[in-house]
Amino acid sequence: MKRFLFFSIFVFFIFLCFATTTCADEVKARHMLKNIHWLGHDTFKITGQKNIYIDPFKIAKKDTADIILVTHGHHDHCSDNDINMLTGPNTIIISPKSCADKVKGPVKIIKRGDVIDMGGIKIEAVPAYNMDKQYHPKSADGVGYIITVAGVRIYHSGDTDRIPEMKTFKEIDIALLPVSGKYVMTADEAAHSAEDIKPKIAIPMHYGTIIGTEKDAIQFENALKGKIDVVILKKE
Repeated sequence: MKRFLFFSIFVFFIFLCFATTTCADEVKARHMLKNIHWLGHDTFKITGQKNIYIDPFKIAKKDTADIILVTHGHHDHCSDNDINMLTGPNTIIISPKSCADKVKGPVKIIKRGDVIDMGGIKIEAVPAYNMDKQYHPKSADGVGYIITVAGVRIYHSGDTDRIPEMKTFKEIDIALLPVSGKYVMTADEAAHSAEDIKPKIAIPMHYGTIIGTEKDAIQFENALKGKIDVVILKKE
């Protein structure tokens, strides 16, 4: 009886510890949302520890980035004009070779599997490609990024379909996923991807500029109701 009681107390404390940690992580992820700004299409600005831009495209006002991340070489992700608008004397540009060849100035080339530490910000390059179309073939060098900022892991998928590797991405707090279809995942496919990744918060992207509408974002949100918290950001 004593053994059973001890075991029950032990299990309770393990559960309590896990629940408390999970709750704290969710609070941290929710708090990070104020630093994540959607600028349309796949373009995000992450503020706070450093000024980070991802796939800058049709930037409305000049700014200086500490870090610019580019996912692949297509013009709506690797825009030389937009990158120049954000580049200062100390800006670090990180991209696969397909974009580095098009951008003026020094670029740190990254490939799938690489991990770079940028002053306490961890940047991991992960696969991004199409499964059943050839806009973004697996043989190309497109990447997504897992960025760890202030202890929060943010996954920007780049242009991709639902790929098997997503199930290997661990402890993602916030996932930025395309929902427009055609070149990338549909809203329903993106919802299944979110279920594979299991982030605390999912944010739809890749709509409202070249292809896709807010209806795709809402469809994504509806597909994940009761499963994963979806936040639809307003374009800034």
